[in-house]
Amino acid sequence: MDLVLNVADFYVLTPYVYPTSWPEDGALRQIISLMVVTNLGAAVLYLGLGAISYYFIFDHDLMKHPQFLENQVRREIKYALTSLPWISIPTVALFFAEVRGYSKLYDNVSDSPLGWPGLFLSMISFLFFTDMCIYWIHRFLHHKLIYKMFHKPHHIWKIPTPFASHAFHPVDGFMQGLPYHIYPFLFPLHKVLYLLLYVFVNIWTISIHDGDYRVPRGLTAVINGSAHHTDHHLFFDYNYGQYFTLWDRLGGSYRHPSGLKGKGPHDLIRKLQAEGKLVGDKGKGQVNGHSWREVTHKEE
Repeated sequence: MDLVLNVADFYVLTPYVYPTSWPEDGALRQIISLMVVTNLGAAVLYLGLGAISYYFIFDHDLMKHPQFLENQVRREIKYALTSLPWISIPTVALFFAEVRGYSKLYDNVSDSPLGWPGLFLSMISFLFFTDMCIYWIHRFLHHKLIYKMFHKPHHIWKIPTPFASHAFHPVDGFMQGLPYHIYPFLFPLHKVLYLLLYVFVNIWTISIHDGDYRVPRGLTAVINGSAHHTDHHLFFDYNYGQYFTLWDRLGGSYRHPSGLKGKGPHDLIRKLQAEGKLVGDKGKGQVNGHSWREVTHKEE
């Protein structure tokens, strides 16, 4: 994160924002800067990547599904943008520790214990480490004593759009993001690669909420894609993983996606269209023939 902070200082903060009496390496200045940069960056990534996915990838026919909520996109965005500032508070504490040199992040490939192969290995280990951690954190958040307090708000989106990707309770959002932030405190990682992985994580999180099930057939048993995660939203106790199906298989929570068996949301929509049952007066409290209260309060 110090790379981002250095760029912000050079082009914006030092010449235009802070008084000259505030040194760039001052703790208070760094914390304030990180808070601004983190919130701005998170919002830009979320809204920018989410909009690209929503307009160019997301199948808008999914909005005809009986469990798609009234004004859902607006509600997803509002919830996410309300939560992100709270999530950023503990996140900035970790970023501050990175900037102050407490992590194992390094600047040059020559600093890697294994050189260029170390870059590749660290990328692979980052994905497998965070996937493992998120699986168990996510599964913990589904425990009956925890679920209603923190994770239930994310499951109101039975048929998610890309904008549901970051629509979490702040505690939920921080806990599921924590593995990404603790990895560089445990293992060596190049700073530029860390930033690239951070962007990739956001892209992936959006992609598993975009309703696009196009994963190469040979990889559907290995990669936890949108089809898998859609079943997680619909059926609750399955497919907790982030990138891979490994831990779901080991933990007995794997479910082959219904959307890949001709029994998914798209298939239901086509069936209801053929039967003429996708007629609903939303202005009178109806959502595709279902009452607003019935849809929003239905639990698994």
